[in-house]
Amino acid sequence: MASDSAPTASSAPNPPLDRIRIVLVGTQHPGNIGSAARAMKTMGLSRLVLVAPERFPHPEAVALAAGASDVLDTAIRFETLAEAVADCRLVLGCTARSRRIALEELSPRAGAARALATADSGADVAVVFGRERTGLENDELQLCHAAIHIPANPDYSSLNLAAAVQVLAYELRTGSLQAPSEPVDASIGSRQQEGRPELRSEPPATHAELEGFFSQLADTLDAIDFHKGRTPAAAIRKFRRLFLRAGLDAREVRLLRGMLADAQRMADIAHGRLPPPRKPED
Repeated sequence: MASDSAPTASSAPNPPLDRIRIVLVGTQHPGNIGSAARAMKTMGLSRLVLVAPERFPHPEAVALAAGASDVLDTAIRFETLAEAVADCRLVLGCTARSRRIALEELSPRAGAARALATADSGADVAVVFGRERTGLENDELQLCHAAIHIPANPDYSSLNLAAAVQVLAYELRTGSLQAPSEPVDASIGSRQQEGRPELRSEPPATHAELEGFFSQLADTLDAIDFHKGRTPAAAIRKFRRLFLRAGLDAREVRLLRGMLADAQRMADIAHGRLPPPRKPED
């Protein structure tokens, strides 16, 4: 429903919201893309990203956008979620509660607060929504730093995709228009000493940098036979949660990757895949 009176801040620039993208993964019905665009524009969001939509562009998307066709026109398409969020500092997945992937769970309001705090620090943020029927797949949830769960009626919890986007867009809008009562830490982990955020000279690691580190970590654990016959997936999930809580910056990721490279090299020497290092001559 359109508002009878325009909000006073409706046309004012809102840099934190400009750094938040709404990502729709594998959307099946083009009308849902249009309705999501309308939900975004009513709350001052404009960055729409589509991951492998089944039908787009489509006249039904334009019709249900109802005046938000500019959001559709500037939407960016990717084939995978990893590509869509590669430059983001924070990725929040909107999903039903699941025991398959252990992620920190946030309410829509808490998720919006974290997204705004991260965006306010100058970093890009992605809020991700999955397919209409099946939501986000396990490998897609693994790319998220935390999950947002909308506490719908448990007896009828089926929430339309555009309605879910509207809930999060509203929380982002209202959060951006009010001064927070207390500072919100923008990092994934706390990284605080005596209640004050740690100052950094290096930028936070991007999503792509973290995923590169996690990929190398998995290879290294295999190389040193860390799992000893056990399923690697559980250990990798625990390591992901540990390092995500740490809120690594770019330099720390480089340091850790250098350590992993040395561990891989020593494993290759131990298994005869590389010759041992030459001893210095006397």
